[in-house]
Amino acid sequence: MASDASPSRDEGAKKRSSKKRRDHKEAKGRSQRLIEELTESGHVALQRGNNREALDCFKKAYKASIQLEDGKVQSACSLNLGAAYVESGSPQSGLGFLSLAAGQPAERGDRVADLQYNLAVAHRALGDQRRAAAHFLQAAQLYRSQGDGASEGDTCMAMSRCHLRLRDMTQAAQVCVRAAESYSVSGRRDRAAAALQEAAGHMLQSDDFAKDDIVNVLTQCLQLIDAMADAESRAELYNHVGGLFSQLRCFAEAQDVYQRAVALVASQPARLAVVLQNLGAACNSLGEYRPALDYHREAAGIHGSLGRRGDQARCFSNLGYAHSQLGEDEQAAESFLHALQGFRDADDYHGQLQACEGLAEAHVKLRRLDRATEFYKQALTAHAHCKDMSTSVQDHLVKKLTEAIQLQLSLSMPRALQRGPRSRRPISRSHIPPGPPDRNLRPGPRPGPSPQSQGREFNHQPHMPNGHIVTGSGVSVHEGEQGSREMPVQAAESTSDREEVAAAKDCGSEAAEQAARTVDQQHLRPVEQVDGAVGSTNGMSSSLAQTVEPRPSGPPAINHLFRRLKSRVCAVM
Repeated sequence: MASDASPSRDEGAKKRSSKKRRDHKEAKGRSQRLIEELTESGHVALQRGNNREALDCFKKAYKASIQLEDGKVQSACSLNLGAAYVESGSPQSGLGFLSLAAGQPAERGDRVADLQYNLAVAHRALGDQRRAAAHFLQAAQLYRSQGDGASEGDTCMAMSRCHLRLRDMTQAAQVCVRAAESYSVSGRRDRAAAALQEAAGHMLQSDDFAKDDIVNVLTQCLQLIDAMADAESRAELYNHVGGLFSQLRCFAEAQDVYQRAVALVASQPARLAVVLQNLGAACNSLGEYRPALDYHREAAGIHGSLGRRGDQARCFSNLGYAHSQLGEDEQAAESFLHALQGFRDADDYHGQLQACEGLAEAHVKLRRLDRATEFYKQALTAHAHCKDMSTSVQDHLVKKLTEAIQLQLSLSMPRALQRGPRSRRPISRSHIPPGPPDRNLRPGPRPGPSPQSQGREFNHQPHMPNGHIVTGSGVSVHEGEQGSREMPVQAAESTSDREEVAAAKDCGSEAAEQAARTVDQQHLRPVEQVDGAVGSTNGMSSSLAQTVEPRPSGPPAINHLFRRLKSRVCAVM
């Protein structure tokens, strides 16, 4: 009997064991399907921007992976959960799960690259830019080994942000050039052009690149832009490349690039106004003032119709500079006055300083010295509100104000005082006392004007608008009506006086010229740049709460050319 029962018990045990294995296999299959479903749902939630829902899905998937007892699946779930934490603004928690994933075996090479990328994003979010850059470099090398040029390019662009925050402009530029090469290999010319444009901007801020090196990068960038199909992106890139050429003082190249952009934005007033504004500034720098007037007027009109008072004021300021260079001082004063009103509306004190100085210079040339001194004082008041303005600007304004006041006082003096005291008349021989005559005695010449009169006399005729005479001091004295008597304009008494007058002339126009030649580096479509960690918006905005960093040279409006640099979430299976 015992021998008969033994096979039966063995068979039952085998059946129970087989059922247990089937149940375990089915449970494992259910867990695996659940993890896949949760992972897919987490992906969708991230794409929709619902970080909380994504985090919940990845948490459940991670718990299921622990029960599954599969190291590779658990590694993938840890990676996803860590990425979701970083995306949700908890980089410290995310770094913990990412480190856990790094300690698990990985089945796929791209998962290792994504892990390095996510570790970099977490460290960057925690403020450790150097460790972040190191992980980005490892990720970029892994993506290159896989032949994924687009991911390598995205990683290099993210790495450049780390170097930018470390203020290593040289390394940031080199990484952007590498990104452009990767994008070109993958056929993404639009991203390659944007990367080269950003590289050139970083090169301008570094001392390690020659002008020819930057021009070469910009030339390559233009070739890529010309081949792009999207007109909006082309116009934006043209505008920024033109600005970079202007910073290099290659104004002819800048003018050509801006003219290419005009045709692309002709039907878009807001964008057209910016391009025309920069085109007019480039013409100013080339000395082509007549065509510049048309560009400035058109841009000012468009900005005004759109309610952009600050931008309109900048156009009027450039317009005033062009008029002043053409000798049209009345029109220059009118344009600078419009600029001043616009800058006041926009609370732009830097602009107010520039406009006031331009107005003062125009009124000096028009012999309205009381108005000139008034605007020099207003310029000093505006300077007091400019916290980042150097004291040399204040010293320059004080000097010009002093000169204007002295000139005004000299013109208001009685003419007898301007000429200085007369010498005594020679004694007549009839009054010479008896004695031997002095054969060396001769009537002396009348001395010239005294030093107090500054060696010159000015016309005191009423202001007549029919012309002007430019004196040695660079001041325009208006002619009177036909037949009116002119007082002679006397030259400086010595070489040192003439040099002082010439120096004053150069100094008086320096600030206005420098301000007017500055090309507005405006973006056609200002949008805050988003890069880096999943959900992180601490890209290159101008005001960061904790980290002070330079703005990127890349135009915000072309950010859509780059993929949003999110933490990489991998598919489990």
